[in-house]
Amino acid sequence: MKNKTYTESISQGKKTIVVKVGTSSLTEPDGRLSSLKVHSLAKQLACLYKQGHHVILVTSGAIAAGYPLLGYHERPTSVPAKQASAAVGQGLLMEEYSRYLSEEGIVAAQLLLTRDDFSDKRRYKNAFNALEVLLARGAMPIINENDTVSIEELRVGDNDKLSAQLAAMVHADLLILVTDTDGLYTADPRRDENARHIPIIDCITPEIEAMASGASTRNGTGGMATKIAAAKLATQAGVAVAICNGSDDDVIARVMTGSVKHTLIKPHGSMKTRLQWMAFYALTRGSVIIDAGAKMALCYQKRSLLPAGIRKVEGDFAAGDIIKVYDEDGICLGRGRVNFSADELIKIAGMATGEIEKLYPGRKPEAINRDDWVCELEPDDEYDDVMPTSVT
Repeated sequence: MKNKTYTESISQGKKTIVVKVGTSSLTEPDGRLSSLKVHSLAKQLACLYKQGHHVILVTSGAIAAGYPLLGYHERPTSVPAKQASAAVGQGLLMEEYSRYLSEEGIVAAQLLLTRDDFSDKRRYKNAFNALEVLLARGAMPIINENDTVSIEELRVGDNDKLSAQLAAMVHADLLILVTDTDGLYTADPRRDENARHIPIIDCITPEIEAMASGASTRNGTGGMATKIAAAKLATQAGVAVAICNGSDDDVIARVMTGSVKHTLIKPHGSMKTRLQWMAFYALTRGSVIIDAGAKMALCYQKRSLLPAGIRKVEGDFAAGDIIKVYDEDGICLGRGRVNFSADELIKIAGMATGEIEKLYPGRKPEAINRDDWVCELEPDDEYDDVMPTSVT
């Protein structure tokens, strides 16, 4: 297979691997949790673990495990019913995993997370630290969204995005998305007999995203579009992503050797944990609009933003908050940690560095330091030799 060599290189040595399994890969055709499928998955994870890899599981299935015990004849659709089903099913699902993993001598550890655990820097750091300890002590973290208290997080694509966020957080080498299809096709293969399988993707483009739209799964909440969106986040953070079919025998082990049909998406770039939080999760408190020279400094010259390049300040933010930066055409260039409050920036916007140092002695004159900046644009070589005036 075209992606065999690449996946074999990933599997060499001790790696950190995040496996996300969707509801459709854990349930019977009627939507109820399948103990046999949970057992099979646990055995595959144990195999990875015994090969020396750090393994993290992001699992769906709590609602599927719980709703039959509440008297529902099929998966409920209302948010309160889903939350109630998850409250019953979460413990049952964890009990299944714990029992099967303990037979392999592996301690299972449960973490329930919500989006707020990623947007709040303190909670983000606490989750990261807990995962580090668990992995160092030989436990296998099993993670799900806290569906009982979440509302927005129950919408389409919840655990796909969660798995990508976790893979980025722990700087994983590989994220495996186990679903009910063997990867991305040029069209939905269930509707188009001419659809062709795509074995490897170097970069997620708008064309790739368009191919992914429209696909769905029977008992789960996410389709192929959510998986490609998750893969986009993970690969930007330096994590390779594989999409595979959970119904294939020993699919996880075979993905690691490239011996099963799947789609592999290569990573590009890498980010420190601090910048990941800023790029993907932090809430922004305001924005600034900058001129062309400052845009070249930030996006193409890897320079800091000086107040001299700021044309407009919007929002009510404090020094240390995360803000967005736009160019004069309204294009979002990225985000960064600002060194001045909104009121201070309004006062010094357009000022030269020397004037700012007189006004605020002892403070760094940059509005955003280059080490606290995440650019959302692709580099453009035509600007490499340009030295704008508003740089440090």
